[in-house]
Amino acid sequence: MNSEESSQQQAVGWIGAGRMGAAMATRLAAAGTQVTVWNRTRAKAEPLTGHGCTIADHIADLRTLDVVFTTVSTQADVEQVLFGADGLLADEKSAPAVVVDCSTVSTESSAAIRAACELRGVGFLAAPVSGNAKVVAAGGLSIAASGPPEVYERVAPLLRTIGKSVTYVGVGDAARLVKICHNLFLGVVTQSMAEVTVLAEKGGVSRAAFLDFLNSSVMGSIFTRYKTPAFVNLDYTPTFTPILLRKDFDLGLDAARRCEVPMPLATATAQLVQASVGSGRVHEDFAILLDLQAENSALELKPENVTVDDGLGGD
Repeated sequence: MNSEESSQQQAVGWIGAGRMGAAMATRLAAAGTQVTVWNRTRAKAEPLTGHGCTIADHIADLRTLDVVFTTVSTQADVEQVLFGADGLLADEKSAPAVVVDCSTVSTESSAAIRAACELRGVGFLAAPVSGNAKVVAAGGLSIAASGPPEVYERVAPLLRTIGKSVTYVGVGDAARLVKICHNLFLGVVTQSMAEVTVLAEKGGVSRAAFLDFLNSSVMGSIFTRYKTPAFVNLDYTPTFTPILLRKDFDLGLDAARRCEVPMPLATATAQLVQASVGSGRVHEDFAILLDLQAENSALELKPENVTVDDGLGGD
C-alpha cells in the first residue's frame, strides 16, 4: 500500500476551520481522504463542502473517526475542544485512535495534553506547521512532528499529503520547541528585513528594487521572497497577526529562560512586536513591522504598485 492509498483509507476529522485548518483539510480532501470538519462557527466551515469535506454539527460526531486533527489558536482552545464538556475525548466509550495537534503551544502544555490523551487510550502526535494558507495551497507547507514512532508512522501519509516536508524530531513534545524556535526566527528576520528595507528606501532606493536584489542574492530566501509583495505594495492582508506572533515570542522567551539560553536579538524584537500590538493594528499581518520601522525613521511609505512574484507558484 502506498502513502496515498494509506492516506485515503483513514477517516479523518478536523477541528478548526480557520485559514490554516481550512487549507489543510482541503488538501486532504482533494487527495481523496474522507474529511469531516467541525468549527465553532459552522458557517465558516460550510465552504469546505465545495472541496469534498463533510461538516459536522458537533465535535462528538468525530469520535468514531480514525484520526482527528486540531488547528486552533491557543492552549486553552486545544484543551477545550479535546477535554471540555462536549469535547472530543469527553466520552470514555468513544474516541478516535489518534489526535494530531497542529497548534503552537508550549512543550509543557503539550506534554500534559499528551498524558491526558494516553490515559484515554488515544495516541497523540504534536505536529506544528510552518507556513500559511497560501503556502498550504501551493504545496509548500513544512511540518515538524513528535510523538510515539508507531503513531507517527500511522499518520505520516496524511502529513505528507498536507505538506511538502515532514520532519520527525523525537518521541516526546520536541516538535513544539522546534516550532517556537522557528517563529522566533520568523519575527527576528522580518524585523531585520524591515530595517534594511527602510534604510535602502530612505537612501533613495525603491523597495521593489532593493528587495529584488536581496532575493536574488545569497541572503534571499523563500521567506523574504514571499514577504516581498507585502513590503512593496503595503498589502497587510493577514496571514499571521501581531497578537499570534507575540504569543509565540512569549513562549519562546519563556523556553529560553528555562534552558538558560540568552536571546538578545529575540528579546529586542519582542519589544517591537509588542509595539505592533500596541498600535492597535492587531487584525493586520505582522508585516506592519515595516510601517513601525518607517515611522521611527521619519519615512512616509506609499504603495509602489508593482507586480511582484511571491515565489510560491503552486503544485
